[in-house]
Amino acid sequence: MTEKFLGSIEAGGTKFVCGIGNDQLEIIERVSFPTTTPEETVALVIGFFKKYNIKAIGIGSFGPIDIHKDSVTYGHITTTPKLAWQDYDFVGAMKKEFDVPIAFTTDVNAAAYGEYVAGNGAGLSSCVYYTIGTGVGAGAIQDGRFVEGFSHPEMGHMIVKRHEADQFSGSCPFHNDCLEGMAAGPAIEKRAGKKGQELAEDDPFWDIEAYYVAQAAYNTTLMLAPEVIIFGGGVMKQRHMLPKVHREFEKLVNGYVTTPPLEKYIVTPKLEDDPGTIGCLALAKKEL
Repeated sequence: MTEKFLGSIEAGGTKFVCGIGNDQLEIIERVSFPTTTPEETVALVIGFFKKYNIKAIGIGSFGPIDIHKDSVTYGHITTTPKLAWQDYDFVGAMKKEFDVPIAFTTDVNAAAYGEYVAGNGAGLSSCVYYTIGTGVGAGAIQDGRFVEGFSHPEMGHMIVKRHEADQFSGSCPFHNDCLEGMAAGPAIEKRAGKKGQELAEDDPFWDIEAYYVAQAAYNTTLMLAPEVIIFGGGVMKQRHMLPKVHREFEKLVNGYVTTPPLEKYIVTPKLEDDPGTIGCLALAKKEL
């Protein structure tokens, strides 16, 4: 009997990462394609999956997206600033090629689910996962279910207090100085004139960055009180960042609530670069 596999699609604004895995959520093959137009990128995705006998697919997509199955636009990417992808029927395009169950959620929800089932959220009832990179987004899980209502959360656009030493106006086209506008990779580059990974560890900017990340953790703690908050994305690969975030978080909380020990409460992904792929595989498996 030909083995059947799970498929994973991490659809990002810059690239699509596609993976093949088994029921043990082991990644067998993974490739990436540039995010250009739906016609070009999705054709490459379909071609990759056609090589395998696929039994279910999990999609974690950039958004906003329509997540409600009873909606006429379920499975669509909706009001994205990427004009070519506006109102694109992502799930419909995949269903035309693959008559299998398809899970559809945000890219950050998928990463949150990966950490929930196999990473730093495993064995816990709740977790929140942030990615801080080209953009900022977050997914929250309670008792195995995504926290969402009329749509998915957009925690990356929460309003933050400006650091007293920060004169940057913000880079978000919608809100200027929201969390994404102040702390995402493009905001760092616009301030410094170079990418975050090119800044020295002792650059004073990192204290400003930690202040904004700590505010995300502070707001999340007081609103959702999850058992763990996980910060992923390229910015948080700066290993010196986490201790700075812990210090700023303690100052912000100021003894008001007692959290788990910070080294276990505010962490980086246990799955490192794999939360999204493993999350999509796990969501695909859940559909069976």
